[in-house]
Amino acid sequence: MTYSSLSVEDVRKLAERKEIDCWVMALPNGVCKPFVDAIEEAGDKDTVIVDLSADYRFDSKWTYGLPELVTRSHIVAAKRISNPGCYATAAQVGIAPILKHCGGQPTVFGVSGYSGAGTKPSPKNDVKNLTDNIIPYSLTDHIHEREISNQLAIDIAFIPHVAVWFQGIHHTISIPLSQSMTSRDIRNIYQERYAGEPLIKVIGEAPNVKDIAGKNGVEVGGFAVHSSGKRVVVCVTIDNLLKGAATQCLQNMNLALGFDEFSGIPIPD
Repeated sequence: MTYSSLSVEDVRKLAERKEIDCWVMALPNGVCKPFVDAIEEAGDKDTVIVDLSADYRFDSKWTYGLPELVTRSHIVAAKRISNPGCYATAAQVGIAPILKHCGGQPTVFGVSGYSGAGTKPSPKNDVKNLTDNIIPYSLTDHIHEREISNQLAIDIAFIPHVAVWFQGIHHTISIPLSQSMTSRDIRNIYQERYAGEPLIKVIGEAPNVKDIAGKNGVEVGGFAVHSSGKRVVVCVTIDNLLKGAATQCLQNMNLALGFDEFSGIPIPD
């Protein structure tokens, strides 16, 4: 493995040689485009690009790469893949199975460890500031609110927070129901939807962040139904650095390059 600091021009020269199988763009939002443009201007249209930023998640020319919720054959055929956001992956996994029974706007209360707040020093990743504390931010119009709503084709409310642990996300999702349902009914829907998905585990109780940190999957549980039978609360946990980013990127790479989807990915117990 070789570490280099590549400029846009360096990338252009490498792309002209047409020797790269896959580019992974792990850059901040708003930084990726000149690098992608350099690859395309070099005429390297057959190389796979997976972008981990939000820059192409709303571009119809790019394939949105959440394998458990999109048609996998689309990823297999794709050359330009937009890797979903971490909060957005967990929220979609938590809402998608119950969509046809949804009776109103779901509300997602999300809490991330401070690794999700980026590397640039700020109050959101200052451990001293976070100790004995929780910080709400971007209370409306967060980019992941738009992403989740766009992918699920339903308006959702997303309220992100950051806390003192390092990695891992917890979502508590309140979903209005269009008809009265029981907790067992809803859990069965989720179990059927995710049967055969090795990275998604449906459990009865609400999952804990400490049980998912360092693991490559998503845990979904809770399924508490209000006494009216018309609202369910679903809880979801995910490691924002793994299934929320790197693990999902590797799934997309494997599919697009013709390997087994889970090659190189330890499957959680």
